[in-house]
Amino acid sequence: MKKTALTDVHIALGAKMVPFAGFNMPVQYTGINDEHETVRTAVGMFDVSHMGEFILKGEKALDLIQKVSSNDASKLYDGKVQYGYLPNENGGIVDDFLTYKIDDKTYLLVVNASNIDKDWDWISKFNTEGVEMKNISDETSLFAVQGPKAADALQKLTDIDLAPMEYYSFQKGVFAGVENVLVSATGYTGAGGFEIYVANENAEKVWNAIMEAGQEFGIKPIGLGARDTLRLEMGFCLYGNDIDDNTSPLAAGLGWVTKFSKDFVNSENLKAEKEKGVSQKLVGFEMIDRGIPRHDYEIVDAEGNKVGRVTSGTQSPSLKKSIGLGYVDAAFAKEGTEIFISIRNQPIKAIVRKPPFVK
Repeated sequence: MKKTALTDVHIALGAKMVPFAGFNMPVQYTGINDEHETVRTAVGMFDVSHMGEFILKGEKALDLIQKVSSNDASKLYDGKVQYGYLPNENGGIVDDFLTYKIDDKTYLLVVNASNIDKDWDWISKFNTEGVEMKNISDETSLFAVQGPKAADALQKLTDIDLAPMEYYSFQKGVFAGVENVLVSATGYTGAGGFEIYVANENAEKVWNAIMEAGQEFGIKPIGLGARDTLRLEMGFCLYGNDIDDNTSPLAAGLGWVTKFSKDFVNSENLKAEKEKGVSQKLVGFEMIDRGIPRHDYEIVDAEGNKVGRVTSGTQSPSLKKSIGLGYVDAAFAKEGTEIFISIRNQPIKAIVRKPPFVK
């Protein structure tokens, strides 16, 4: 199992460690509900160094990104971040990822930990114009500092003016005395905050500096368990659960990052699918009766006919009720529609709700 630069720090902090995407990762420290609440109301820090980072450089770097990405990276300016996905040739999704434009010839792609090798091979397959590609995943640490107090906690460590940074933008600068740190106004929690990219050799120094700076704001280390409950309250997709090689990006609600103003992998087929309309849609739902929906539970109608399946589900710490995401037949996708989750062969009532569940 791979380790991040801070695996030993997490163990020393008393984290419960679990295997995740081939890495030994902290799933919780004080408990998921407590950590979740810390991020929603104050500030917490996740070590997400298992994520993958690729640098693409050269005259044709943008052309390569345009070919493999669903989104239109020509709209990026220096210091801007964009969400998109890598379509495969069979109507599914290789991965969802972020593109950072550093300058006209240099881009950083951030991909999911479980897909690093797969994504690298996929993008390389289309690199016919000699774009310089460098996989810096193994030498890069990434901390997500999330919550309403994140800017206050981090501002003492840098001259970068954090509060006015627009969502999905980034700057490079000196951070905690370390040069060339990338600070990004991004995150996977819906609570606001920043993501900090730093070389492994400076990871522990930066982690400790953030923990110290955030002490007065109640900062805590946060595990992957709360990361999952936080993202689910926002209705954010998780690769491997809600989207994968076999799910339609249009059915998954990713039409907003599917730009047919350019040609990209499988764009003609996706355009035809959009015109025809999708047979299933990914929806959010809230449990009316008691029960926790889990991945792959069947979704049924009032007569017990299968109309879909759950892809993600949890007890929402903020709402104190169970919520989930799942694919349902298009006729059941309208907000307010009553559906049933089959839990131990019992139909448990739920209602379709449009995420985010927590405003």
